[in-house]
Amino acid sequence: MDTAIQKKAQSFRLPVDLIERLKKLARQQNRSLNNFVECALIDIAYSEPNAETRAALEEARTGKLQGTLDVSCVEAMYKSMDL
Repeated sequence: MDTAIQKKAQSFRLPVDLIERLKKLARQQNRSLNNFVECALIDIAYSEPNAETRAALEEARTGKLQGTLDVSCVEAMYKSMDL
């Protein structure tokens, strides 16, 4: 049973300062630059919000939550959200 993930080498041109920043972040996590960048790209490419999050984003975009949000306590926040 072959469970190995096929990979392909690819070249990218990136700004030197970005590469240095990525190397530093990879070192902080004791990871190779390749592994760090691969994991970051996987997170970006495959992260999809669930239905509840998509609904909340749409609600925010349409302006249904306009007004003042009282965050002094949880109960006041719920009340100001008309929940």
